[in-house]
Amino acid sequence: MTLTPSAHADTFARDHLPPPELWPEFLWSLPALRYPQSLNCAAELLDAAVAAGCGARRAVVTDTRIATYAELLADANRIARVLRDELGLVPGNRVLLRGFNNDVLAAAWLGVVKAGGVVVTTMPLLRAKELRDVIGLARIEFAVCDRRAAADFESARDGESPGTRVVYSHDDTPSGLAARMAAHPPEFENVPTAADDVCMIAFTSGTTGRPKGTMHFHRDVLAICDTFPPASFGLRADDLFTGTPPLAFTFGLGGLLLFPLRARAATLLLERPTPPLLLAAIAEHAASITFAAPTSYRALAALAERSSLGSLRACVSAGETLPVATRTLWREMSGIDIIDGLGSTEMLHVFISAAGPDIRPGATGKAVPGYVARIVDDTGTPVPCGMVGRLAVKGPTGCRYLADPRQREYVEAGWNVTGDAYSMDADGYFWYQGRTDDMIVSSGYNIAAAEVEAALLDHPSVAECAVVGVPDEARGTIVKAFVVLRIAEGSAAPPGAAELQDFVKARIAPYKYPRAVEFVAALPRTETGKLQRFKLRPAAGA
Repeated sequence: MTLTPSAHADTFARDHLPPPELWPEFLWSLPALRYPQSLNCAAELLDAAVAAGCGARRAVVTDTRIATYAELLADANRIARVLRDELGLVPGNRVLLRGFNNDVLAAAWLGVVKAGGVVVTTMPLLRAKELRDVIGLARIEFAVCDRRAAADFESARDGESPGTRVVYSHDDTPSGLAARMAAHPPEFENVPTAADDVCMIAFTSGTTGRPKGTMHFHRDVLAICDTFPPASFGLRADDLFTGTPPLAFTFGLGGLLLFPLRARAATLLLERPTPPLLLAAIAEHAASITFAAPTSYRALAALAERSSLGSLRACVSAGETLPVATRTLWREMSGIDIIDGLGSTEMLHVFISAAGPDIRPGATGKAVPGYVARIVDDTGTPVPCGMVGRLAVKGPTGCRYLADPRQREYVEAGWNVTGDAYSMDADGYFWYQGRTDDMIVSSGYNIAAAEVEAALLDHPSVAECAVVGVPDEARGTIVKAFVVLRIAEGSAAPPGAAELQDFVKARIAPYKYPRAVEFVAALPRTETGKLQRFKLRPAAGA
């Protein structure tokens, strides 16, 4: 595999790509995906918009500011100058970003990429140990950190890379980012990176307990903008995007920054998008597109009134499977059918979805145009329609882990094997069965955790639940459910285990019911809201 000559003086990223023989096959079937060899994605998203006359259009909306495209460009250029001229950044250096969803973080992401850096955005709530792993694996040399989230970063830096050069945002001192930016002109000559230069390293959210760094090129950033949105909700310049995922989560990066900029639309960024604050912001600013996880839609539906959501035209869900009960609840409350999407950090964004009349409740959807997908067995051989197997996908994006032996597990014979168990029907719709490591074999029966969870969620007193397999001497494994109850004021006594077990038996095959039920106050989740089943399994075993 031949790569275009790189613009990176620091060759760390290319040096730590997987061997070419372990890469997936990339597909460029759509005309929109044929990018030039020289490409800086930040320049294409931001500079090109201003050059086309969009400078006066709003780009980023926050609680305190409405930044136009021209202002966002000036901010990004000044940050690029601070990094290059003051801190000594050279193309290819890795820059860690730590902060909340706001205009500064958006400008910093763009500024790093414009300067030819490799951006590594981290969740603001990651603790020092988690940050040390990121800093060490990515060999972080520079950082832009929100002063309000500095303590854990400083502890991690001192323990892993004390030489990291850092500038703090939301810092009113003369050495803070704002003061440094003010000393520089608003122009910057973008680094002419190659389309296949690494521009970002995104770390998986740790649902298995071992996060991995995934490396993505400049062309990948544009590819996710030119595949999923046009096929699902369309990109309109008058849209205002908003939602809950942080920009460090690739679902949020796409939905709340890249897609709006590609459309020359605007994004509404909320630092702490709790359900009440998000609902108020949607109503106040007339947001038209939301991105959120299924658990967020369920929480929003319990608080919202349809009149406050009249501006919405599309709602997108990803991060976890979308239960039919949640889809139905949201549609009844808002009148909008959620666009479900399956994506992964390895693939950068959504590659299976359906929207509008193509939605089939219970199915994730079809392969997004530009991608192809199939169901295979353990040998990689396609299985017949209706049979459960492993999901394999190809497209313009794909898995390239940062120096990680698990590359061999994710990519098989050119296909990205996502770790999801699916079946496909005769019409090409994909039906989620669970993660391949979440399939429970009990007394010889295959039981999908997601199916049992969906049945439990139909009970009005169940707010959340998670199902895992528990070792059992007689059956080998039994199904155990961890349940978070919804207790309304003045309601009757909460259901017991037996009631929930009978409820499930009445909805799905009785052999699938949870033979053990444990009531808990909360489920373990990552910073992006993904369920961490691996934390439940030791508890279940005990």
